[in-house]
Amino acid sequence: MDENSEAAGAKAADSYMQILKSTIVMGGSSVVNVAFSVIRNKAVAVMLGPDGVGLMGLYNTITDTVQTLAGMGVQASGVRQVAEAVGSGDADRIGRMVTVLRRVSLVLGIVGMGLLAAFSLPIAQFTFGDHTHAVALALLSVSVFLRLVSGGQTALIHGLRRISDLAWISMLGAFASTVICIPLIYFFREEGIVPSLIGIAIATLATSWWYSRKIQIPAAEASLKEMGQETGALLKLGFAFMASAFLTVAAAYAIRIIILRLGGIEAAGLYQAAWALGGLYAGFILQAMGTDFYPRLTAVSSIDSECNRLVNEQAQISILLAGPGLIATLTLAPVLMTVFYSSEFQAAVELLRWICLGMMLRIVSWPMGFIILAKGAQKILFWTEVAATVVHVGLAWLLVELFGLAGAGAAFTGLYVWHAMLTYVIVRRLSGFRWSGANLTIGLVFLAAAMAVFLACLVLSLPEAIAVGLLASLASGLWSLRRLLKLIPRERLPFGRLIPRWI
Repeated sequence: MDENSEAAGAKAADSYMQILKSTIVMGGSSVVNVAFSVIRNKAVAVMLGPDGVGLMGLYNTITDTVQTLAGMGVQASGVRQVAEAVGSGDADRIGRMVTVLRRVSLVLGIVGMGLLAAFSLPIAQFTFGDHTHAVALALLSVSVFLRLVSGGQTALIHGLRRISDLAWISMLGAFASTVICIPLIYFFREEGIVPSLIGIAIATLATSWWYSRKIQIPAAEASLKEMGQETGALLKLGFAFMASAFLTVAAAYAIRIIILRLGGIEAAGLYQAAWALGGLYAGFILQAMGTDFYPRLTAVSSIDSECNRLVNEQAQISILLAGPGLIATLTLAPVLMTVFYSSEFQAAVELLRWICLGMMLRIVSWPMGFIILAKGAQKILFWTEVAATVVHVGLAWLLVELFGLAGAGAAFTGLYVWHAMLTYVIVRRLSGFRWSGANLTIGLVFLAAAMAVFLACLVLSLPEAIAVGLLASLASGLWSLRRLLKLIPRERLPFGRLIPRWI
């Protein structure tokens, strides 16, 4: 019995260590990305102000929407199909899958480019109220093509779980994006936005191609019928992912339109700044979750007990790592907004605090949502996203009208209150999932701490609120570290010997 307990403990420690390693690798690359992002955002904010940041955000949202629609979810389904092919050990199937993924991505890239070029006039009219930006949108169709082709290369690397390659792609892409963006904006101001976005897409494709070309793929020996079957499976699964992702980006587009109608491009720029800053720290955790956790969960998706164990383990590590950072971001919102952007963006501070609350809930609910993805429950995934889109856009339409820009952040928080409850009900039916006692405790502690700091920011003076928030950040950080040390032996942690023994 003792041997079984020891074996189970060792297995759990190994699993927690795998989660932590992938988070550190992707988180480390994210730190580099954030550094370049800070430089890039600061430069754009200083040179163009809220209007320029808003215009760049709107262009990005439009291209994201078209890319998602034209991409047919192939990047997400490609990860799953490649992971399954590798798991089967069938060299022919792996070769077929990779060939199909690359060809389909190329064709979809051409389709996406044609869609944005063809509909640039009506999209410009709907978004901005005139045709002034139609030429810019037509030119941005090139970036849609480049991003879709790059997505196919990235899906291959992701499906093979080459985490370090993904990290390097991310870091090199961030470096190239910064080097390309700042000079173009400096010399051409607003006219440099479109060339910079195209240049960023070129850099992304170049880095993903460089790493994907190094992968040795078995030669595909397959009939036309077999290739057609692989293509059909990829697109069928991808359609569900596309529908889900399209609803998400369409909601983001709709909310920006609501804000644009209320306060113009300047308000859209304030929202873009708060959204980017609110997602910086949480992005470390969410990126690692999608990179390593999703393929691992897919591999055991047919075994409910294993599936549920992995989700609880991932959630526990994610909340412990993300909680203190989000509380600190919420606390230091006025300082961070000035440091990362400029004093012109102080009007977005309250919005940023609401977004931090929503991100805390997002960290809690996301691991559960991967059960739906891993089990390939396409209809459930689609209708869940429909419900989330209706709730998010509906709340934004109501709350922005009542409370101004901060209402958009409150809508985001409301979305994840709803999403967490709905997802839990669904995964209970799919796999019998239940939160572990440890996760319930950790989740409640961090949500309560975040709410307390949020309320302190509303009722106390700024110095008092910052003092309370920093104390909560420090206390929660130490508490998180102690919990991590109970899950993973100190000697296995990076720099574990440097951690004081009293913790």
